[in-house]
Formats: sequence, C-alpha cells, structure tokens
Amino acid sequence: MSHTELSTEVLVVGAGLGGIAAAIAAAERGAAVVLTEEHPWIGGQLTSQAVPPDEHPWIEQFGATARYRQLRDGIRDVYRRSYPLRPEARAWDELNPGAGWVSKLCHEPRVALAVLEEMLAPWRSAGRIRLLERVRPSAASVDGDTITAVTLTSVRGDDTSVTVQADYVIDATETGELLPLSGAEYVTGFESATETGEPSAPAQAEPDNVQALSVCFVVEHVDGDHTIDKPERYDFWSSYRPDAWNGANLLSWTAPSPRTLEMDTRTFTPNPGDQALAVDADQSRNPGDGNLWTFRRIAAADLFDPGHYASDLCLVNWPSIDYFLAPVLDAEPTEAARRIADARQLSLSMLYWMQTQAPREDGGVGFPGLRLRPDVMGSADGLAQAVYHRESRRIRAVTTVTENDVSYAVRGESGATRYEDSVGVGMYRIDLHPSTGGDTYIDVASTPFEIPLGALLPRRVTNLIAANKNIGTTHITNGCYRLHPVEWNIGEAAGHLAAHCLALGHTPHEVHGKTDLLLDFQQELTNAGLQLRWPSGAHPY
Repeated sequence: MSHTELSTEVLVVGAGLGGIAAAIAAAERGAAVVLTEEHPWIGGQLTSQAVPPDEHPWIEQFGATARYRQLRDGIRDVYRRSYPLRPEARAWDELNPGAGWVSKLCHEPRVALAVLEEMLAPWRSAGRIRLLERVRPSAASVDGDTITAVTLTSVRGDDTSVTVQADYVIDATETGELLPLSGAEYVTGFESATETGEPSAPAQAEPDNVQALSVCFVVEHVDGDHTIDKPERYDFWSSYRPDAWNGANLLSWTAPSPRTLEMDTRTFTPNPGDQALAVDADQSRNPGDGNLWTFRRIAAADLFDPGHYASDLCLVNWPSIDYFLAPVLDAEPTEAARRIADARQLSLSMLYWMQTQAPREDGGVGFPGLRLRPDVMGSADGLAQAVYHRESRRIRAVTTVTENDVSYAVRGESGATRYEDSVGVGMYRIDLHPSTGGDTYIDVASTPFEIPLGALLPRRVTNLIAANKNIGTTHITNGCYRLHPVEWNIGEAAGHLAAHCLALGHTPHEVHGKTDLLLDFQQELTNAGLQLRWPSGAHPY
C-alpha cells in the first residue's frame, strides 16, 4: 500500500458547492488549501448528482453571494459562447437553457463542471489549491478538541492513501463524513419536539428517520426501441406501494402533493413543443411539475438551432425515485452499500417502467423511445455518478436553527430570526421528502432567513468548520438550508473564516464570541460580496 503525507493550512474535504466555495475563499485570502473529492466530477449537487439549482424567486436580483452569481453567469456564458442558440434565446437576459420549471437556470451538469473547473484553475496553477481526486476520508487524528490530520483513501481500488495535516479542517462532504471519524458530536434524523420545540417534530427523537435519497438520470426521447434489460429488483419496485401513496404504486405518475398531501397525477409528454422562451420558473407562483418532462428539463431543443439536439434532455428526479426503505447514514458499510445499490435499482426500475408500462396520453403504454444519456451524466450506466443525499449528519452546533426561527406560521410578518452573527442569507420552503421512518412530505412555508456563524461551529471541536448540509440545523430546517445557493454561501463563509483565523491568530469560537472580532469578520465578508441581511423587498412564500 502506498501512503503519502501532506501538510497544509486549510483542508477542505468534499468538492461539492460548499467545498469549492470554501477553497476559493480561503485561497483568495492567502491560505494554502488542499481540496479533496471522491467522485469523478467536482461540483456535488450541480454536477455529479445532476440536480439543477433549487433557488428562491429573487435569485437574479439579490439573495446570493457575488461569487455564486459568477458561477451562474459563467454557465450562461458557456451557452452563449459555445452553443448554437437561436437568436431569441441568445438575447434572453435570464437564459434558462433547459427551460425547466424547477429553476431559472436548468442546464447540463457538464457545463457547470467546466465553469467550476475554470473558477478553481487560477488557484491550482498558483499552487494555492491542491486538488486530491478520487479519495474519501477514512480516518482522523485528534488531539483533545483539535483535529490534527485526516487520512483519505483512494476509491480507485489501488490501495493508496494520503494523510493531510492541517491547521483548519472544513467538512464539506455530502453526509458529514468527518463527524464520526473525528468524534465530533452530531445528530441524525428527527430531533424530538421536547428538544427543539418545533411544531413539526415528533414527540421522541428518531435518529434513523432520514429523508429519502435519490439517484438521478437523464433521458431523451428519440426514434427506436431503447428499452433496457429488466432490472433485477424490478418485480419488487413495480409492486411497491408506500403507505403515503394511498394505494398507488411508487412507480407511476401519481404521488402525494407535497403541500396538500392529496394524491396528484402528473402528466408525461416528451418533447411537447412548448413555448420554451415563455417559461417562468418561479415556484412561488407555479410548482411547475404538471408535466414531468419539462419540470427538470436541462436542455430545451427548441432554444437551439434545428437538429442540434435530437430531443430535449429530461432529468429524472421525481417522487418515484425517492429511496426511503432504510437509512444509509451510520449504517454498517456493507449494508449502506447494499441500500445505495437498491436505490440505483429503483431508478433503473422507473426507467424500465416508463419504457414498457407507463400510460400514455394516446391510451397506449410505454415509451420505448426513451434513451439514457451516459455521456451527459459522465457515467458508464447513465445514472448520476453520486447519490443525491438530501440529509446529512449534522453537528451539535453553537447555534441550531429550528423551525421556530424560519417558519412563516410561527414568525409571521416579523420575519425569520435575525442573527447578530449572520454570515449570509438564504430562502426556500421547508421542503422535506418522505423519510425512512414512514413519514410523508413535510412542507412548511418559510421566510427569508439568515445563516448564523454559530451554525457552522461545533460546540467542542476547535478547528472543524461545517460547510454543507452538516451545519447546525434540525431535520426540519435542513429542508430549507440544503439548497445550492445556501450551500455555496455556507462554504464561502467557512473558507473566509479559516483564512481569517490563520491570518489574525484567532480561533473560530473567539471570532463568534467577541463582538469586535465578529464585526471585523463580517465586514470582510461584506467586502467579498456576501450578503448578510435581506433587503426589505423579500417576502415569504
């Protein structure tokens, strides 16, 4: 076995959106950074998981960091420079290449990957960011309340590993992988109402009750029969009827409406020839999931020169591929791998059902013209490279955000809790998918909220900073803090904090606890383009 040892100032584990934002922010402030990634593509939700950005209605005007806007602008710039857009589409200020209803910026994951690589490139060339690829954390060395080093092992099967010593460690993994390795206190699943006082929490804590995960995929609809081999678990999944589905099969166009819990049957019309330029992706006005084909469409063929795309590209991330049979977090490794394999079987089963059994509007069944696009996903089997985990292990934080801090029903017109230690803002409904304890959707109207610095800090460990879905939220508030622009903001603040502490000799907890230090740090964030408060024009939905 080959083993290497490295030393750096800031170690960022996980190159999803939070990790990339953290690495760039720390490097820009002069810190030496090692950034690591398990999957073939950096970018997490936006790339390897293939999930278009879930954002609030005002994202084009305010409510995100300047560098997140650079990412969004960069994606549009790639399309305008390199793709054969129709003139009307090229002139569309708020270009939505997929004309999907879920987001104002639906796009192919590889385009986001290119922009993220470009954003990292200057710092990698200068040697300020070193990217370790295809490794995942396997151990951590701890001295009292300080993490001294993290060991990362290759996922290529070549028996290599690297141990990285670092002054500050940023956990930007999708599931809070450093928390059990380092002994940092954390929580999973539902907290109890006794602990949090949340209206939507159960009476008793349910640590194994975790939101569904999903394995996404992309299809097009073209001539021919592209039916895949029948998946091994198809007979199980095709007959599975979750309790919350009121007798309906999971593999269907029917699922509970998140907001009413009434059963709702969607339509599915490939390449509908809709008015792509007229799509107004604002879920505060229209959930947009009436036609599943256009809901998360990532390439609308009609926006491009005729013939460039043989078909629209449709991203499948629907209730029918939500895996909630059992939790993966903290499961025994072999069992966790088996459950993830079963989630992949669910996704393949949904595709096979669509190709062979799905009802069509013309009265027929099956869409054999649906074809996987492995090239779009960067994978051999056409499924996303990485699992979309909606929920992570979460630190026992200095500050924990609860439903009572963000719920419109609780807060009303007074707005979300104002945090004196705010390091950013975010907005999304509390959107919880069905979970492994048998719960159906929990959908709660929220108000525009702030990100408290205390939510990034463990209560005890001194040099660990959370930078993903592992911050101090509850199971419930995770549902609105887990989205793309919020994760980026969290990561960017974490990177600034690590570099700030290195430069000035303070600890993160000192910055949080001393007013003058906190104000200085917040001014640095503001100067760097992070928005710490919402303007008066933002309203709840």
